[in-house]
Amino acid sequence: MLKTDYKFGEVHVLASQIENGVDKVHFKDIVSCDNSGVSLLAFKAGQNLTQHLAPAEVMVYVLEGEIEFTMLDTPHHIRAGEFLLMGRDVPHSVVAKADSKVMLIKMQ
Repeated sequence: MLKTDYKFGEVHVLASQIENGVDKVHFKDIVSCDNSGVSLLAFKAGQNLTQHLAPAEVMVYVLEGEIEFTMLDTPHHIRAGEFLLMGRDVPHSVVAKADSKVMLIKMQ
Protein backbone atom coordinates (compact mmCIF):
# COMPACT_ATOMS: atom_id res chain seq x y z
CA MET A 1 0.00 0.00 0.00
CA LEU A 2 1.25 3.48 -0.91
CA LYS A 3 2.22 5.64 2.08
CA THR A 4 2.45 9.43 1.92
CA ASP A 5 1.72 12.54 3.99
CA TYR A 6 0.75 14.41 0.80
CA LYS A 7 -2.72 14.64 -0.73
CA PHE A 8 -3.34 13.66 -4.33
CA GLY A 9 -3.99 16.67 -6.57
CA GLU A 10 -1.95 19.15 -4.50
CA VAL A 11 1.01 20.95 -6.08
CA HIS A 12 4.30 21.29 -4.15
CA VAL A 13 7.79 22.65 -4.80
CA LEU A 14 10.00 19.60 -4.33
CA ALA A 15 13.22 21.20 -3.06
CA SER A 16 11.38 23.22 -0.40
CA GLN A 17 10.03 20.02 1.22
CA ILE A 18 13.35 19.44 3.04
CA GLU A 19 15.98 21.61 4.71
CA ASN A 20 19.69 21.00 5.18
CA GLY A 21 20.74 20.25 8.74
CA VAL A 22 24.14 20.91 10.27
CA ASP A 23 23.82 17.90 12.58
CA LYS A 24 23.34 15.15 9.95
CA VAL A 25 22.04 14.31 6.49
CA HIS A 26 18.27 14.80 6.52
CA PHE A 27 15.86 12.32 4.88
CA LYS A 28 12.18 12.73 4.01
CA ASP A 29 9.90 10.24 2.28
CA ILE A 30 7.54 11.72 -0.28
CA VAL A 31 5.88 8.40 -1.14
CA SER A 32 6.80 4.83 -0.22
CA CYS A 33 5.58 1.32 -0.87
CA ASP A 34 7.61 -1.70 0.27
CA ASN A 35 11.14 -1.14 -1.17
CA SER A 36 9.94 1.43 -3.73
CA GLY A 37 9.32 5.13 -3.38
CA VAL A 38 10.58 8.68 -3.64
CA SER A 39 12.71 10.25 -0.91
CA LEU A 40 14.52 13.55 -0.47
CA LEU A 41 17.95 13.91 1.09
CA ALA A 42 19.48 17.21 2.21
CA PHE A 43 23.22 17.61 2.81
CA LYS A 44 25.37 20.44 4.10
CA ALA A 45 28.69 20.70 2.25
CA GLY A 46 31.04 17.97 3.50
CA GLN A 47 28.36 15.69 4.94
CA ASN A 48 28.42 12.10 3.72
CA LEU A 49 26.77 8.72 3.69
CA THR A 50 29.26 5.91 4.17
CA GLN A 51 29.31 2.93 1.84
CA HIS A 52 26.10 0.90 1.88
CA LEU A 53 23.84 -1.17 -0.40
CA ALA A 54 20.50 -0.12 -1.88
CA PRO A 55 17.59 -2.60 -1.52
CA ALA A 56 16.27 -1.65 -4.99
CA GLU A 57 17.27 -0.11 -8.30
CA VAL A 58 17.59 3.65 -7.84
CA MET A 59 17.68 6.91 -9.71
CA VAL A 60 19.68 9.63 -7.96
CA TYR A 61 18.65 13.13 -9.15
CA VAL A 62 20.41 16.23 -7.80
CA LEU A 63 17.91 19.07 -7.30
CA GLU A 64 20.40 21.58 -5.86
CA GLY A 65 24.16 21.62 -5.32
CA GLU A 66 26.71 18.93 -6.20
CA ILE A 67 27.54 15.49 -4.81
CA GLU A 68 30.26 12.92 -5.37
CA PHE A 69 28.51 9.58 -5.72
CA THR A 70 30.98 6.69 -5.57
CA MET A 71 29.64 3.47 -7.05
CA LEU A 72 31.79 0.31 -7.40
CA ASP A 73 34.85 2.39 -6.38
CA THR A 74 34.26 4.89 -9.24
CA PRO A 75 33.45 8.49 -8.22
CA HIS A 76 30.78 10.35 -10.21
CA HIS A 77 30.29 14.12 -9.80
CA ILE A 78 26.57 14.86 -10.14
CA ARG A 79 25.39 18.48 -10.28
CA ALA A 80 21.95 20.11 -10.09
CA GLY A 81 19.81 18.90 -12.98
CA GLU A 82 21.80 15.67 -13.50
CA PHE A 83 20.98 12.10 -12.52
CA LEU A 84 22.53 8.64 -12.27
CA LEU A 85 20.97 5.17 -12.35
CA MET A 86 22.22 2.35 -10.13
CA GLY A 87 21.31 -1.30 -9.77
CA ARG A 88 20.17 -3.13 -6.67
CA ASP A 89 22.76 -4.22 -4.06
CA VAL A 90 25.54 -2.07 -5.56
CA PRO A 91 27.99 -0.69 -2.97
CA HIS A 92 27.96 3.11 -3.00
CA SER A 93 28.67 6.20 -0.89
CA VAL A 94 27.91 9.93 -1.13
CA VAL A 95 29.83 13.10 -0.21
CA ALA A 96 28.26 16.55 -0.61
CA LYS A 97 30.61 18.92 -2.42
CA ALA A 98 28.21 21.83 -1.69
CA ASP A 99 24.95 22.25 0.19
CA SER A 100 22.79 19.83 -1.80
CA LYS A 101 19.30 18.39 -2.13
CA VAL A 102 18.84 15.03 -3.81
CA MET A 103 15.76 13.11 -4.93
CA LEU A 104 16.13 9.34 -4.66
CA ILE A 105 13.68 7.19 -6.61
CA LYS A 106 13.71 3.53 -5.52
CA MET A 107 12.21 1.08 -8.02
CA GLN A 108 11.40 -2.54 -7.30
